[in-house]
Amino acid sequence: MDSPTGRGLLSEGERVLLIDAKSRRYLLTLTSGRAFHTHAGIVQHDDLIGQVEGSSVSGSTGRSFLVLRPTLSDLVLKMPRGAQVIYPKDIGAILLAADIGPGQRVFEAGVGSGALSMAVLRAGASIVGYDLRQDFADRAMANVRAALGPDPDYRIEIRDATEGIDERDVDRVLLDLPEPHLVAPHAAAALRPGGIMLCYLPTINQTAQLRETLTHGPFGLAETVEILRRTWHIEARSVRPDHRMVAHTGFLTTARRLVDQPAGEEWVSPAR
Repeated sequence: MDSPTGRGLLSEGERVLLIDAKSRRYLLTLTSGRAFHTHAGIVQHDDLIGQVEGSSVSGSTGRSFLVLRPTLSDLVLKMPRGAQVIYPKDIGAILLAADIGPGQRVFEAGVGSGALSMAVLRAGASIVGYDLRQDFADRAMANVRAALGPDPDYRIEIRDATEGIDERDVDRVLLDLPEPHLVAPHAAAALRPGGIMLCYLPTINQTAQLRETLTHGPFGLAETVEILRRTWHIEARSVRPDHRMVAHTGFLTTARRLVDQPAGEEWVSPAR
């Protein structure tokens, strides 16, 4: 388990990030007596255990490696995965757009590899998740426990959210699945008035279908955004945008649960 405070000397059992001279990053769990092999040399775990975070250590070839505790962003990009993870640039936006905070009850469908779950749990919320695949659920739970400890406030059920959601009076609903428009009526039943639903979708066609569905239900203030991330090359007088950027990854759509159904009518699931 990683250090809960991120303080003190690096200890056995912690995950650390090794960064070489070319900024290549390696995630490993410190285990006494083991060695980490790279083309740039071998690093002994015992040479890392007891070090101050931010130190440089030498491998067997004399090349230096920087050792740090990984950030959540590092964990998301480097952790074992079964499904494609939500990128860190989107996770940060999701936490703010869905206004995730301590004490909230969150329903999540499509837990994937647990990347978003980790961020939501670290923000102080609890999660009940549905996923169709046991292997994804097992991987998500393992990743969450490795990052946050053995007893997170996290439960996953192997369920299809398009067939219904048992939870009631939840504060937030987070959906990362192909057909959230089929889940929206169940999300409306699960959410408390004023609660927020957020859906993550890769294509604009799926997003348009979702937005059309929301107009027929008890949701308001719907908004769709995408987050683009561009880094810069800054070296002496050479200052320019990098040639590559993390551009489109997904569309984030949020909506608030309102009290009344449109025109006083019951909202039913659209036809499949």
